[in-house]
Amino acid sequence: MAKSGNYWKLAAGIGVLMAARAVIRKVRSYDIAGKTVLITGGSRGLGLVLARKLAEQGARIAVCSRDADELFRARQDLEMYGEQVFTVVCDVTVQAQVDAMVNEVRNHFGPIDVLINNAGVIQVGPFENMALQEYEEAMQTHFYAPLYTVMAIAPEMQRRKQGRIVNVSSFGGKVSAPHLLPYCASKFALVGFSKGLRSELSKYGVWVTTVCPGLVRTGSPRNVIVKGQHQQEYAWFKTGDSIPLLSASAEHAAEQVIDALKHGDAELVITLPAKVSVLFNELFPELTADVLSLINRLLPAPSTDESGNQRLRGYQSESEASRSGFARITDEAALRNNEIPGNAPDISSFRPDESHRTVENLSGAGV
Repeated sequence: MAKSGNYWKLAAGIGVLMAARAVIRKVRSYDIAGKTVLITGGSRGLGLVLARKLAEQGARIAVCSRDADELFRARQDLEMYGEQVFTVVCDVTVQAQVDAMVNEVRNHFGPIDVLINNAGVIQVGPFENMALQEYEEAMQTHFYAPLYTVMAIAPEMQRRKQGRIVNVSSFGGKVSAPHLLPYCASKFALVGFSKGLRSELSKYGVWVTTVCPGLVRTGSPRNVIVKGQHQQEYAWFKTGDSIPLLSASAEHAAEQVIDALKHGDAELVITLPAKVSVLFNELFPELTADVLSLINRLLPAPSTDESGNQRLRGYQSESEASRSGFARITDEAALRNNEIPGNAPDISSFRPDESHRTVENLSGAGV
């Protein structure tokens, strides 16, 4: 009887906690209509899907990317979902460009209400074929770029006593996977920064949400950087990213991110396999390490010749294995989410030192 009583107390305690969380989420509920949302890396993939859904809900959308061609296509896409869309060419790994981009968005829309740090890069391959360049690139994109945008935007949010920041990290920022070391190391850094930032900004009414997606079918594998035995590496990565039971659609993932944003949630892990893996790693870190070591033995061996150190894109590493089966789902997502170049204006005269200028200005300059 005593044990039964304890179970009831535990159940009651859990019920109280869940009810309290529901109340807190309702109090923090945030109407996105009419708000200005800046999304880095918003020209394709998950960033573009987020922009579409937020535009449908009445948000004013600003997206930035390094690629003016992608941005031109993204703007055409987004204008079908919302009337207020602004695009800015910006390399978010360069602080001066970030500051200029943020000022352009403010001049166009006014204060930025929501910041979504989504820009990312993925390098696939074994440790032996990774160079310092890959680690620096990942850290610049996943840690310093979000830091630059936060430093440019958070002070205004603090003064206004309101704002939302979403940092899109990864399941790889919770559990470090083999053959993804630069990516995982930098995503761990973003998780640490994001969680600490929430603690410091919450007193101002600025809520920071850390998003850790598992495998999401955005179509992005074709643009990853591949090293080692290129075709074998790309085949396992693209196939794993495509399996429906292991991965979520980009649309479903975006809906979850927006729900977490609206309610000021601290953390969101997307996909059931990712949630189970994170919990398993927290409970059994030694066993998790052993399992990952076993998985590493099943992945392609490092390349022993110089060609393995060459950086190829996913689409340059295609093979029959990466084009078959579930991988077709990823190819279809790539077509939907602007991952494949299409018809766009000639931008051959675009100069890197003009990367803070808007696509509209580039077009106006006769580019």
